[in-house]
Amino acid sequence: MGARGVRSPAEARDPRLRVRQEEPANAGPELPALRAQLVTPNPLFFLRSHGNVPAVDAASFRLEVGGLVRRPLALSLAEIRALPAVTRTVTLECAGNRRSELAAVEPIPGELPWDEDAIGNAFWTGAALGRVLAMAEPLPAARQVACEGLDDVERHGERFRFGTSIPLEKALSPEVLLAYEMNGAPLPPSHGAPLRGVVPGFIGARSVKWLARIELRETPSENYFQRRAYRLFPRDVRAADGLDYETGRMLEALEINSVICTPRPDETVEPGAVRVRGYAVAGGGRRVERVELSGDGGESWSPVELYEDRGPWSWRFWRGALGLAPGGEHELVVRAWDSSGETQPADPASIWNFKGYMNNSWHRVRVKVAG
Repeated sequence: MGARGVRSPAEARDPRLRVRQEEPANAGPELPALRAQLVTPNPLFFLRSHGNVPAVDAASFRLEVGGLVRRPLALSLAEIRALPAVTRTVTLECAGNRRSELAAVEPIPGELPWDEDAIGNAFWTGAALGRVLAMAEPLPAARQVACEGLDDVERHGERFRFGTSIPLEKALSPEVLLAYEMNGAPLPPSHGAPLRGVVPGFIGARSVKWLARIELRETPSENYFQRRAYRLFPRDVRAADGLDYETGRMLEALEINSVICTPRPDETVEPGAVRVRGYAVAGGGRRVERVELSGDGGESWSPVELYEDRGPWSWRFWRGALGLAPGGEHELVVRAWDSSGETQPADPASIWNFKGYMNNSWHRVRVKVAG
C-alpha cells in the first residue's frame, strides 16, 4: 500500500497553533486566529493524531476495497483522481473539543485537555466514496464500511493501525469523500496525505487519515478506536477494569455547539457596546438556525447575526454586541439551536463523562469591564 515505516518530514506550522503534544502531534489554534477566516488555512488547522505521520510512496499507493463486495478493488491515486472530482466545504470537529470545561467539573485523566480549538473548516476535494463503493458492488449483507489508515498506533501494549467504521447508508451519501486536496492544495502529510476519508457531520475520528483499506462488513469495525475508544457513557459510569465498552454509545453525528472566540477569558473590555464573535456548528446534516448571547450569565438573551452560510456541513460564524456597564465582571454566554430544534444544555456537569467527549454545554467567558 505504499507506506514506509518512517515518519513523514515535519511541516511548517502557524506560530498561533498551540502544541498540546509533540509525539504524536496534537495542536490547536488560538481562537481569535481560528475565527479570523471562515476557511481555516492548512497550517492553522488543528492536528489530531493517535500515532505517527507515515511517509507514503504515492506511486505505489493502492486503496484496497474488499469484504462484502462482488468486485474487490485496488485503486491507484491516478485512478481515484480520474473519477469525477467533488468539492465540499466541511467542518471537522474532534469529539474531545471543549474537554477542558468537563475536566473542570471532575478530572479526566489520560485525555488531551482540548479547549475550544479542536475544530477547523476547509474545502476538501476528492472522489465520492459512494462512487467507489458502487464500483465494488456491495453485497446485500453489507451494513458497515470499515476504514483503516497507515499510521502506527500503540495502545495497551499492542500495535495496530487506526481504524473505524460508518454505516453503509452514510458512506453512500454524496457528501462523503475520499479527499486528496485540502483548500485547493495537495493534502498535507499531517492531514492524511495522500488520501483521507472526509465524513461530514460526524465526529472527526470517522474521517480516517492515510486511508488505505476499506472493508464492507455486517457489523462495525473491531478496531480499538471503534470498539472501545470513541464511546460515550452516562454521567455515573467510571473507567475501570472490567468495564464493558460495548455498553457505551458509538459516537457518530456531532451535536449543536457554539463558542465565543472574542473577547477572551479575563480580557478587560471598554464599557458600552462590546462586540462578541464566535462560531457555531451542527451535526448530521442539520443547520445552525439561531444563536443567542447573554451578558449576565444567562439571565437575559439577545439574538446575534448569523452569516457565511456554506451549507449544512460547514460551521456558521456569528457576531453580536452587548451593552456592558463600567466596572466589575460579566459572564458572557452563548447558546444555539439547529434545524431540528435541538439546543445546548446549560450545565457541563449534566453531560460529564469519563472520556470528556461531546461537550456542547453553553459556552461561558468571564470578562472585566473598565471602570
